[in-house]
Amino acid sequence: MSVRLEVLKGEALATALDDVARLRISVFRDWPYLYDGSLAYEQEYLQSYLDSAQSVVVAAWDGNVLIGASTGAPLADHADDFAAAFDSIDVDLNDIFYCAESVLLPAYRGQGIGHRFFDFREAHATEQGFGYSAFCSVLRPDDHPAKPTFARDLHPFWRQRGYAPIPGVVAGFSWRDVGETEESRKPLQFWWRALT
Repeated sequence: MSVRLEVLKGEALATALDDVARLRISVFRDWPYLYDGSLAYEQEYLQSYLDSAQSVVVAAWDGNVLIGASTGAPLADHADDFAAAFDSIDVDLNDIFYCAESVLLPAYRGQGIGHRFFDFREAHATEQGFGYSAFCSVLRPDDHPAKPTFARDLHPFWRQRGYAPIPGVVAGFSWRDVGETEESRKPLQFWWRALT
């Protein structure tokens, strides 16, 4: 496999930000996110990774082409969006590292890159002193008309990594689906694991 992974920081991250934004728009357009994104929104969103001292962005390159990216930051950096979802459990948001997104072009899936993305982010979180690693996944109905016949279920992959859904910890987040004219709110189920 010719793919190399590297952690992007500072100027390297700033230089790659537009490529990461375009990759996110492309990959998240597919099931289950169906995200109809814009470069302007992505640039604003990704700026938070430049601004956070404890964030991490892992890039996957095939030669000079960005084919995957994975992001993470303290959950407290996303408190405005997600804090209310954690009201029902007794945990300090400052102890949770949020593995925000992993995007990978379809041709590169099934080669272990997804595991390596988690390895990099979990190692970073551990080095930063976080006790938990968490992420969220969109909940879509099984009979959604856009669901592909052979949609891949990622639950076994996440469970193999030691993650489990957190009962009752569901956030809501809005974006415009492909084919929609307005944003609509989607439920996002949080999963987590202890890092120690």
